[in-house]
Amino acid sequence: MLYFARWKAVAILLTAGIVCSFAIPNFVSAERVKGWPEWAQRYVVLGLDLQGGSHILLEVDKSDIVKQRLDTLRGDVIKTLRDAKIVWANAPVIRGNGVEVRLREGPTYDTALAKLRELSQPISNNIVGITGQKTLDVTEAGGGLVRLAPTEASMTERIRQTVDQAIPIIEKRVNGLGLVEPTIQRQGIDRILVQVPGLGDPRQLIDLLGRTAKLEFRLVNQTMSPQQALQSGVPQDSEILCEARERNTGTDASAMKPPECTGGTPILVYKQIMVEGADLTDARASFDQNGRPDVEFTFNASGARKFGQVTQDNLGRPFAIVLDGEVMSAPTIQSAILGGRGQITGNFSIEQAKNLAIVLRAGALPAKLTPIEQRVVGPGLGQDSIAKGKYASYVGAALVVLFMLVTYGLFGLFANVAVVINVGMIFGILSLLNATLTLPGIAGIVLTVGIAVDSNVLIYERIREEVRNGRTAIAAIDAGFTRALATILDSNITTFIAAAVLFFIGTGPVKGFAVTLGIGILTTLFTAFTLTRLIVAYWVRAIRPQYVPI
Repeated sequence: MLYFARWKAVAILLTAGIVCSFAIPNFVSAERVKGWPEWAQRYVVLGLDLQGGSHILLEVDKSDIVKQRLDTLRGDVIKTLRDAKIVWANAPVIRGNGVEVRLREGPTYDTALAKLRELSQPISNNIVGITGQKTLDVTEAGGGLVRLAPTEASMTERIRQTVDQAIPIIEKRVNGLGLVEPTIQRQGIDRILVQVPGLGDPRQLIDLLGRTAKLEFRLVNQTMSPQQALQSGVPQDSEILCEARERNTGTDASAMKPPECTGGTPILVYKQIMVEGADLTDARASFDQNGRPDVEFTFNASGARKFGQVTQDNLGRPFAIVLDGEVMSAPTIQSAILGGRGQITGNFSIEQAKNLAIVLRAGALPAKLTPIEQRVVGPGLGQDSIAKGKYASYVGAALVVLFMLVTYGLFGLFANVAVVINVGMIFGILSLLNATLTLPGIAGIVLTVGIAVDSNVLIYERIREEVRNGRTAIAAIDAGFTRALATILDSNITTFIAAAVLFFIGTGPVKGFAVTLGIGILTTLFTAFTLTRLIVAYWVRAIRPQYVPI
């Protein structure tokens, strides 16, 4: 155990040196690091509690989810009755929190009612599977009137699914800003917590996350003007939308109330969506031929084919680009666009064009998200946490070093050298991973120092025991390292399992603690069984001791 081939010794020292070197950028000014190769520009990122940043709590707009559900349900009712070739007395309409349809009384009534009841399916989720509850309440109100209403349980499950779908989209949007290690997690059933270290202005984040980014391409209805439509009635296949950034208040066009568009005119567009934003593969901020910011987009094969067909069949007609219910622009189709590329123009600033490109690339949110809480964690709190964390670390490390020197003398010095290298390797690995260091993470590092020393204590106490049993100094040292191996592995593996559980189940700061603890355990095993043993081996080879100075 005390013999090391030259190549092994070199490999151990090189490994320790290289891993520790990755921590160097943390102690060098940012200006100097920028001049280094890109692979070397890695450092530990301070978390929200250490450097400050933005904290935003978003809530799913339940009314938007209800509206989507009822729109879908109305379409399902129409399709079900048409497929069954059943003619209704009054067409399905959305009323209150449900959909009502009046069926013709007669021989087809029971068949129609049975078909509508089939729309109510058992609720299932990823946690408990099928719950036994139904998605719809189907009731008869007399006179052939049938009412279908989503159950409360089904709406709760839909809200939960909406949050699940929204989280990865939010992650893509936030990561598109180039921000490092944001925390995005569910809060309850209908809320999402977003924390971004280093971002001092949450308004930029709210603008990015508050937009649903539902992109649609629709044809403009030229059979009448918007004013004529408002006077005589908006056609059933059309609706009136306002120009982007000029809409004052949203209006339901079907209610025949004129939208309040300041500085622009309402636009009458068909409801039919010719091409959807889901067919986009890329979106980039750019500049138009006049040097104004715009957004260039690219469709996938399916979207390019549909976009090319629409533009080919509707030459000379305005084609509205609609984003979140607002008309961004409505250019006239001059020629067929067959390459699957286009651009969105408007009165954008460079920042607005960049953010719009980010949200289009990330995809549309399944529902609107409303910020209900926002705050900025100031750097003052972070500096206070850093100062206290440093103080605790210094005091803890000093006491550990002093204890090892007093208790084990020269071997305590060997252990202290290994612990210093151990901490350097922890920061090196954290830097290599661009990991985020939080206050719990600092606690994990301090705990790791104690675990590292504990491994050396087990080895040294085993050496003492071997000396008491009459072994020679060299034999006792060799036996101490050999026989303590199993005990140290057992204790560290069980701790590592606990750290892994915390990482995969925990969230936020708990994960930060688990990361530093887990990395610390791995580096501890390396330093205890290779580095410390290498130092002791070279000491034994040089001194050839007759007794063990412990």
